Amino acid sequence: MPKGSNAPVPTTALRVELGWRSGTGVPDADASALLLVSGKVRSDGDFVFYNQPEHSSGAVRHEGKRDAGGRVTDTLLVDLARVEPAIETVILAASADGGTFGQVPDLCIEVKDAAQGTVVARFDSMGAGVETAFVLGEFYRRQGAWKFRAVGQGYSSGLEGLATDYGITVDEPQQAAPAAPPTAPPVTPPATMPPPMAPPAVPPVPPPVTQAPPVRLSKVTLTKTAPSVSLTKQGGTSGAMRVNLNWQVRKQFSGWASKLGRPVAMHNDLDLDLCALYELADGSKGVVQSLGNAYGALRQPPYIHLDGDDRTGAVSSGENLTINLDHQRAIRRILIFVTIYEGARSFADLHATVTLTPQFGAPIDFSLDECTVPSTVCALALITNTGSDLVVQREARYLVPERGVSPQRTVDHAYGWGMNWTPGRK
Repeated sequence: MPKGSNAPVPTTALRVELGWRSGTGVPDADASALLLVSGKVRSDGDFVFYNQPEHSSGAVRHEGKRDAGGRVTDTLLVDLARVEPAIETVILAASADGGTFGQVPDLCIEVKDAAQGTVVARFDSMGAGVETAFVLGEFYRRQGAWKFRAVGQGYSSGLEGLATDYGITVDEPQQAAPAAPPTAPPVTPPATMPPPMAPPAVPPVPPPVTQAPPVRLSKVTLTKTAPSVSLTKQGGTSGAMRVNLNWQVRKQFSGWASKLGRPVAMHNDLDLDLCALYELADGSKGVVQSLGNAYGALRQPPYIHLDGDDRTGAVSSGENLTINLDHQRAIRRILIFVTIYEGARSFADLHATVTLTPQFGAPIDFSLDECTVPSTVCALALITNTGSDLVVQREARYLVPERGVSPQRTVDHAYGWGMNWTPGRK
């Protein structure tokens, strides 16, 4: 589609894919959406992006990134039938992280029918320069039907500038107050003072109005070239840290064909289990997992709790566990990993994103690489307490268990945990 043109779209669920070609020196990009009334959001809740991945109506959801053969896509799922009647426009935007869009090759936005996979509309953005954010397209209502328009409007002020332009309140770093000017020396009052006057009546102060906290745009994305981050430097060493694993499955597999070396499709539900090996400062070790109902505890050792067992992989739920960083001195190291419990014999064609959200400090996220081996267990992240620092290390390491060896024992051996394992069931 040329810039400024429009096309009708179905009101069924649509998959909006922001795509570009990865490579050395290419910055990351993020997809986002804003739901507008008269050109502005009604509240900060009408902004859907990596730190706020789902609209309250369920009409828009940020699904995350995947990298297939050097082509990266960041996906939004939009169900126009669920958009509230007051909403007139759904803006589809992109922001660059660590560079400008002049450094991002082959940037485009594709709108697909989510059920059929057919392309409904596509707009290729060309000629970008110093822009760090773009409105690539928009869905808008016209005579009771929805249309898509190719926009291509750039911003040099990044996601913050784009968001504030549409009425979003953005959390900005606090600045120190300016120094007070020097005060003059006190003046000696005269010996005779007038009689004190009664102070004027002070009207009662109304109670403060509670406002929603502003949107926080900061984040840390871990990559192969920048795989670790200090929670200490980020100010995220206290409170609860939530770890989320969400995934998308294009197909589901039963295993690897011995002659073809390719995965074989199957129809069972895929059940992934988020787990954590831990070692505490006193030398005690263990595992937190749904297998054997070893859900852990948040306010007593091991200070890790698994929320539950999910089969959908949705961003709003997925697999979650929480780490109590108020007890970080008691923690020596934690290895977060995921196993396939049933429904597949490999992570092939699984597109997963891991997000660690400290109560304080910026969220940390990363995507898993494409799986090319018959792996049933993947080490996700290693959290290490060095005594002076708390470090999160991206692992994204697929492991292949030997015959008769469990996924848990496999990841134990790979990281030298040295535990004894017995069979368990959910």
